Parts: sequence; C-alpha cells; structure tokens
Amino acid sequence: MKAITFAGHRAVEYETVADPRIEESSDVIIRVELAGVCGSDLHPYNGREQGLDRGTPMGHEFVGEVVEAGSQVTSLTRGDRVYSPFTTSCGQCFYCREGLTSRCQRGQVFGWVSRGQGLSGGQAEYVRVPLADTTALAVPADISEEKALLLGDVFSTGYFCAEMAGVSPTGTSVVIGCGPVGLFAIIAARHLGAQRVFAVDSVAERLDLARRFGATAIDFTSEDPVSIVGEATDGRGADAVMEAVGSPASQRAAIALIRPGGTISVVGVHTEEQMAFSPVTAYDYNLTYRVGRCPARAYMERLVPVVRDQLDVDITEVISHRLPLARGAEGYRMFDERRDGCTKVVLKP
Repeated sequence: MKAITFAGHRAVEYETVADPRIEESSDVIIRVELAGVCGSDLHPYNGREQGLDRGTPMGHEFVGEVVEAGSQVTSLTRGDRVYSPFTTSCGQCFYCREGLTSRCQRGQVFGWVSRGQGLSGGQAEYVRVPLADTTALAVPADISEEKALLLGDVFSTGYFCAEMAGVSPTGTSVVIGCGPVGLFAIIAARHLGAQRVFAVDSVAERLDLARRFGATAIDFTSEDPVSIVGEATDGRGADAVMEAVGSPASQRAAIALIRPGGTISVVGVHTEEQMAFSPVTAYDYNLTYRVGRCPARAYMERLVPVVRDQLDVDITEVISHRLPLARGAEGYRMFDERRDGCTKVVLKP
C-alpha cells in the first residue's frame, strides 16, 4: 500500500510499505478514506520529539471502512464506516474505567513506532486498529466523514481543554494558539457558556476563524495581549487560559495573562524538560495548572450530539486544504510553514 512515512528532519515520503494484517483476534483493518495532518505530527517532523523510526507510516487521525475483522470483534463488521481516536484503549483497565482512555494500560498511539515497536499510522491506504471493539466507533449516519475525523482528535481535544479550564459565563477566557485545537477550544468555550473569549495568535487566517467562532482576536505581533486582557478585567487578568501550543513562550504567555486564583489548561504537547515558570510563581498565583492528553475515546461519542445539533458554526471550516495522499509531503510543508492560509490539511488516499 501507499503511505506517508517518516523520513527524518522535516521530511516525509509517499512510498510503498507492507499492507497491515490482522495480528490479534481483536484487530480490524480499515481502508482509510480520510486522514488528517495534526499539529502533533509536526513534533517528530521538526525534531522536537525523538525516537520515531524512519519509514513509519505517520498520522493518528483517520476515518474509513472496515475491510477485515478479527474473530473476536463483535461491535464492527466488514463494510462499517468507522472513526477512531488517536490512541487505542482496552475499555477494561483502571484508567479506561475512570474515563482516562488516553492512559489505557494497553494503549498505543497511532503513527508511533520506535525501535521496531509500536503502531503504524493512518496517513495510508490501510491501517490496523487493535482492540477494535473499544477503540473504533461506527460513524453515525448523520455525521459527515470530515466531522467524524475531527471528533477523533482535535475537536475532542479542544473541548477537553475548555472543560479543564472551567470556563464560565461570567469569566474571561483566553486561548493561546489558534491552530485547529485552539479554534475548537474557542467553540467549546462558547458552547459551555463563555461570553468573553480572547484568542491570541499571529496568523491572519487563524485569527479570522477565531473571530468567526466568537472570540476577540489579538495579533501578538502588533498588539499587547496582557494590556488588552488587563483592560477588560480591571487589571486582574483572565480567569481561564487555554494553552494549545506547547512551547516555553506559550507557557510564559499563559502566566502573564492569568489572574491570581485562575486556571491554566494545557493541551499543547510540551517536549521541554522544565516548566517556563517557577514553583514560587505558581504558589504566588494560587494557580491551578491542568495539563495532559485528551481521553478522546471517552469524548468522541459524547460530542456527536454537540457537533450535530448544538453549534451555530460548522467545525469543518477549520479545514483549509484537502489533498490526495500522494501530496502529503506538500501538505506537511504547507502546514508547518503556515503557507497559503493553511489551518488544517486533510489527505485522501
């Protein structure tokens, strides 16, 4: 089959790799119909995360059709249209029972193979899904493939971020980083009742979408977010800051924007070894700092009614580029360099 594979620093390739096969009786094989390029795919691409084997099929966002199922799979059959979270989950361990499916004791991240161990990704013609009964879900008939794709990761992660932040109708919220996850944190915050949401970024197309989704946009290259948020809050700062970047600079910005007693919610993937602020700062701010990987499997099903019936915006507006799989390398470059108004790339095998 053809796949987009990891080829080193800022390099992916469209090449032929071995077809996946059933390895356990709980597996299914999916013929991929759509695959997303996620911001976290750029971490190994740019070298911020190390250890990914060259030749690994990339990607953890995908929707497709079941073409083969293991003998113990009961909830999915050949021909079912399915969507998946970015990690597998068993549904039975302590963490799955707690709803923290992203920390399943048997969980694996799609698109991460290191030293020959791991799970191939979905930016390919086919993908193997282990623990299929408790990982993948049938796509509801009234949900489009693109919406299902977004539910499997970035929309769920944005919603998780807003819920962790404890946004409220009377509070002031700030989103740092208006990539897809940040944009969905805006939508989620508004859906959860937030009346005043500021969005901080520097990319014009992303800030335009932030305004479209109900936020007050701040271009940090020409405006001072701290002054603007301070003026709106009598100098206190924001009640909730949602950080969707994952860098020391974004961490420092969150501290600068939060009020004492506020909550910083972090879903940006951090790869540095230390915080960009000190324990003294956290103490002096009476800070609540919440961080972690979204339990997407637990969110996907719950958010279907939200996406279908309860929003006044179309979440697929974040998708700026739809490319054939063969142009995946171009899609990575475009997304990484934020060229051509790129906010989200979807690949079609």
